Amino acid sequence: MSDYPNYGPLDGPVIMIGFGSIGRGTLPLVLRHFDVKPEQITVVAPDDVNAAILAEYGVRKLTSQLTADNYRAVLAPLLATRAGRAFCVNLSVDTSSVAIMALARELGALYVDTVIEPWPGFYDDPAAPLAQRTNYALRQSLLAERRRRPGGPTAVSACGANPGMVSWFVKQALLDVADAVGLGYVRPTTRTQWAELMHQSGVRGIHIAERDTQRGRKPKAIGTFVNTWSVDGFVSEGLQPSELGWGTHEKWLPPQARAHDDPAAPSIYLDRPGADTRVRTWCPTAGPQYGLCVTHNESISIADYFTMTSDSGEVSYRPTCHYAYHPADDAMLSWHELLGNPGQPQSTHEILDEADILDGIDELGVLLYGHARNAYWFGSRLSVEETRKLAPYQNATGLQVTSAVLAGMVWAVENADAGIVEADEIDFARCLQVQRPYLGPVEGHFTTWTPLTGRSPLFPQDIDPDDPWQFRNVLVH
Repeated sequence: MSDYPNYGPLDGPVIMIGFGSIGRGTLPLVLRHFDVKPEQITVVAPDDVNAAILAEYGVRKLTSQLTADNYRAVLAPLLATRAGRAFCVNLSVDTSSVAIMALARELGALYVDTVIEPWPGFYDDPAAPLAQRTNYALRQSLLAERRRRPGGPTAVSACGANPGMVSWFVKQALLDVADAVGLGYVRPTTRTQWAELMHQSGVRGIHIAERDTQRGRKPKAIGTFVNTWSVDGFVSEGLQPSELGWGTHEKWLPPQARAHDDPAAPSIYLDRPGADTRVRTWCPTAGPQYGLCVTHNESISIADYFTMTSDSGEVSYRPTCHYAYHPADDAMLSWHELLGNPGQPQSTHEILDEADILDGIDELGVLLYGHARNAYWFGSRLSVEETRKLAPYQNATGLQVTSAVLAGMVWAVENADAGIVEADEIDFARCLQVQRPYLGPVEGHFTTWTPLTGRSPLFPQDIDPDDPWQFRNVLVH
């Protein structure tokens, strides 16, 4: 990539909150693709991790741990400007995305984040009811803020790889499936039309199916949680209740499943952590595999986006949707150690950066299943070797996230007064156009695999033999 597209000026201050594994990879892309000077950018972070990168680019650093008590005092002077429009890029943990988003919009700034993050104490309060510790509850807080202040400056919520990019993959994959099953259709332009197309195409559900094969150069040490992205973020979401968008085709409810008080909720949750909930899925490299049913915002937002309702408000169609994640082998080992301890996070955290990784790919896509062609995986198969050539300071996992942040920023600049939007709601084709140069091979693969394929005859199993794509068959009991 010698000639980089330029997406125009960022004419005000750019405030980047957090500078961990994603922040350090996002900064070079922002400087590469926008007309913006390093002196316009301020990074707000609680420590000096990656300070050498900031010094290399000449970007200002403000050392501050944002809290519910101080975030307005710290951020308002940075975001309030008469010179152009500010842009808040929130890549942090332990900060309330909704609170910071509301402040940014109040001051006329654009905003993007990669996840709906809460203030500390949300994930690990044993006294809080399970329903209050779900991503459904976090998403409801975002939707409440949108109802409170409709319209106004654009804020793109949950716009990383997943959640984020995978919602764009779902739409492209759906068009591919509709073509493959011979469905004549007009390309959808509204949410209702997208849901109708998914229903007409026969799609019963969606796995966010991911296999990370990146390997570290040294073995994982006992007492260390090793991951290819934020350890804090992974531990937090892995210890939340497992969640999934719940489809209308499902005939069996897991014994540990719980429904939300709102009967219109598009999702259910399990009374067990996502990192200890396994599901069967399929990716091109590994083929059949186990994944972790870790909660993610897209499991809920995608199911919700493709829901069909009658005039009376009754749901007539909804796909099942959930994450099915096989992280890097060192991360799987780390979870095995953590959950067996029992549930006590390791004292040492290690994120494998591009120099620490020997080889491997992050194969991240969506598996649309249950239609006439059975199942279709569509996604990115990005290797760490290619990542090193494409962009600095990130591994394959990181580049899938940071390039999605870039795409969300481009869309926000081009649609600056769209209000609060989820990744599902913005122009998937434009976002993938921006992002695809950073995703390595982007491929689609049909498969004949189902959750009943290759079952061992040695033990009795709790299955529905007549309906392969029931969650009863997907869940590892």
